[in-house]
Amino acid sequence: MNDVMILGEVKERSLDLRTLELLGAGKKLAGDLGASLSIVLLGDTVSAAAEQAVPYGPNRVYKLEHPLLKGFNADLWLTSLEQTCRKINPKIFLMSHSFIGMELGPRLACRLNTRLTTDCIDLSIDPEDSLLLRTKPVSGGNAISVFKCPGEPQLATVRGNVFEPAEAGDGKGEIVDMVPEIDESMIRVESIEVVREVVVALDKADVVVSGGAGLGDEDGFALLQDLAKALNKSFGNVMIGCSRMAVDKGWISSDHQVGLTGTMISPNIYVAVGISGAIQHLVGMIQSKKIIAINTDQGCNMFRVADYGVVEDYERVIPALVKRLEELS
Repeated sequence: MNDVMILGEVKERSLDLRTLELLGAGKKLAGDLGASLSIVLLGDTVSAAAEQAVPYGPNRVYKLEHPLLKGFNADLWLTSLEQTCRKINPKIFLMSHSFIGMELGPRLACRLNTRLTTDCIDLSIDPEDSLLLRTKPVSGGNAISVFKCPGEPQLATVRGNVFEPAEAGDGKGEIVDMVPEIDESMIRVESIEVVREVVVALDKADVVVSGGAGLGDEDGFALLQDLAKALNKSFGNVMIGCSRMAVDKGWISSDHQVGLTGTMISPNIYVAVGISGAIQHLVGMIQSKKIIAINTDQGCNMFRVADYGVVEDYERVIPALVKRLEELS
């Protein structure tokens, strides 16, 4: 078949946002190829998620249900996906660059004797040979390269928050039941304990306040925290972000980093404090609805993309802004 197929992820019996983003990307690729779009869902009970996927436009929803697919066991999921790919023979297979995609992608590529490109930030079809063009950051985010590989399926993992999520419509795709041939003897790795990791979900924030080298030292983030608390009273989910320079200097942990080598975000408001605006950073936040820049360098790149700019020392601006926000709240 000439399918563009994506691996859907289900959280709390509903499609994950990244799956909707993959559906949006897959729909465009399928249109360019004149191909059909399909999604495969794995789990012990994914019927509700399969029904939920239909309005988003896939031609087929492959539903793989099995008691052993409860939770995520890489060995069983891998075997199930390998069987599915060999039956369906998709031209392109996309996964999210989540822990599931990062775990399954390389192993699936090996089993199917194809090539994988990870952490893609853009995808398109080469009009000359219909191969998948995979754009991704390289050299620590200092450059962006486009890869094209032979073989099928054309396999890639896609970074979250870089494609617009598909919108629900009047899709009438069919749900296809498939039963994977798996058993407990295939399990090579057993999970002893599942520990929930506490991470900074910048891509879920309504407002991100970010600091860069212009803060001068790590104490500058204390002022940004004050601003975040003041904004939180009016704007809901406010988080602290940063540039790569702030991470490299050891001022803040890497899970706060915005950009090609950090998190791609699109908040309602992005406040850049002391950030010059290197291309690696701009790519990660340019989709923000409103951008506010505070910097003493009026010629910095951040002012070129900002909706509002303040040329002033942040240590004077932030306390005044916090005071005014508290007066208004």
